[in-house]
Amino acid sequence: MTGITKEEALRILRAPDHETLEIVSQVYRVRRAHFGNRVKLNFLVNIKSGLCPEDCHYCSQSKVSSAPIDKYPFLSDEDICRAVERAASVKAKRVCLVASGRGPTDHEVEKVASIVRAIKTTNPEMEICACLGLLGQSQGEKLKDAGVYAYNHNLNTSERMYGEICETHTYEDRQRTVSCAKEAGLSPCSGALFGMGETDEDRVGVIFALREAGAESVPVNFLIPVDGTPLERRQELTPWQCLRILAMCRLVNPSAELRIAGGRELHLRSLQPLGLFIANSIFIGDYLTTSGQAPEVDLAMIRDMEFEIEGEEGRASPPDLSDRVKLISHRNA
Repeated sequence: MTGITKEEALRILRAPDHETLEIVSQVYRVRRAHFGNRVKLNFLVNIKSGLCPEDCHYCSQSKVSSAPIDKYPFLSDEDICRAVERAASVKAKRVCLVASGRGPTDHEVEKVASIVRAIKTTNPEMEICACLGLLGQSQGEKLKDAGVYAYNHNLNTSERMYGEICETHTYEDRQRTVSCAKEAGLSPCSGALFGMGETDEDRVGVIFALREAGAESVPVNFLIPVDGTPLERRQELTPWQCLRILAMCRLVNPSAELRIAGGRELHLRSLQPLGLFIANSIFIGDYLTTSGQAPEVDLAMIRDMEFEIEGEEGRASPPDLSDRVKLISHRNA
């Protein structure tokens, strides 16, 4: 399956709320075909916070933000390794090491490479994703050699809209970094951020751009309007819209690892469990500068919905959960 057309994607986004559960039920068939009932857990470690020279309007770490966040240079190797142990304890299969800034210096790349080698000595099966900003191919190759599996750099929004949310670097800069990571042998992880005032066409445009870029992992973020940022008062998404956005992302990129990332607690709210019928991956624990849902709550949600946590022993024949979605749909009709 190669994915739907742009016209079909727009129709999904513009479907009425009362049709959304039926859409979720149908999209679950695609999710199940590629990923079964597995849910992959990911864990963020903010290894360098704040002090960023970029002006990304959504970000609490940018130079235009007055948000009262923790600001610090690189954490110690010991602190990072302890965070990875915490990730393993809550069943995470991938850890994303995130550092604020425009992009890493060669010295910072060497430091991250050293940290990754240390992590791999005690957690050899843990997937490591690095997110360090704009990257050169030679830097990517050093990270790959150290044991980094993936590199995250989100396109965030459409090319048309990009200048409205950031002026210190370009959309092309972001595309170039995704390409450099891929050419260095790293798995390209790139996603989008919704709820910043973009149109439906912008939403479709960025997801198709991610398909063209060959993103193997697509994190879907919903804006957290942090006080002190230029977008602090923007709140435009509903839980039903978020489900349709996720459905569109899945159908455009059927085989990509689709991850519900920042903002799911705020925007999906009580409908979070339905997101699991579309996405096969979520972040567990806290985000970069905002708190997430308690890991124990997420683990309970996954098990209550009879999904499997990737890495745990599974059933020989998992149930067809699409019937459950249809039951919910009929109850809400």
